[in-house]
Amino acid sequence: MLSAEKIGDYLDRLSSREPTPGGGAAAALHAAQGAALIAMVARYSTGEKYAGHADEIARITESADELVARSLECADADETAFGSMGDAYGLPRGTDEERAARKEAISDAAAGAARPPMRVIAIARQIVDLATELIPIGNRNLITDLAAAADAARAAAGTSRVNIEVNRPSVKDSDVALGLSQSADDVDAVQADADRVTERVREVIRR
Repeated sequence: MLSAEKIGDYLDRLSSREPTPGGGAAAALHAAQGAALIAMVARYSTGEKYAGHADEIARITESADELVARSLECADADETAFGSMGDAYGLPRGTDEERAARKEAISDAAAGAARPPMRVIAIARQIVDLATELIPIGNRNLITDLAAAADAARAAAGTSRVNIEVNRPSVKDSDVALGLSQSADDVDAVQADADRVTERVREVIRR
């Protein structure tokens, strides 16, 4: 479980000549860091000064904590899914029946491999939305951390998109393939909104 792994150990594995963890897990961890930054800013935005927004802050904190946990689940799921892809490609293909079974297994594995990045894109969307909410009501001393959160979400979404795109051609179920395409298409909007968060933060610190 990546959630129980030391950062140094994870980076050693990431840099090794092993197929996992890879870009998908890294994308999920980008999202986890972005959500954690949101939670930190929210926790620093409590007390009398922020009493007028206490309910919003509490909701944002709870949501951000949940997104951290979901992001880490996606990181673990990505590793598992990649292993399934390797298993599918390793199936025998000596007969027509074996080739057909292998093709179907690859399609199923590709769909499975695309699901964690689909979830990461949805998480990135929520991180950007929470950052947008916090800018006007959160602790100004930590406003740059909201830009960091948005940029982490931007990276998570972009990496997840290419991981969907590389698996989509192997998915034979048209409904599943359409869902993958729609998820990938959402990334431009997520990244544009993340850029707006960063620009709004820069405007505040330039005043």
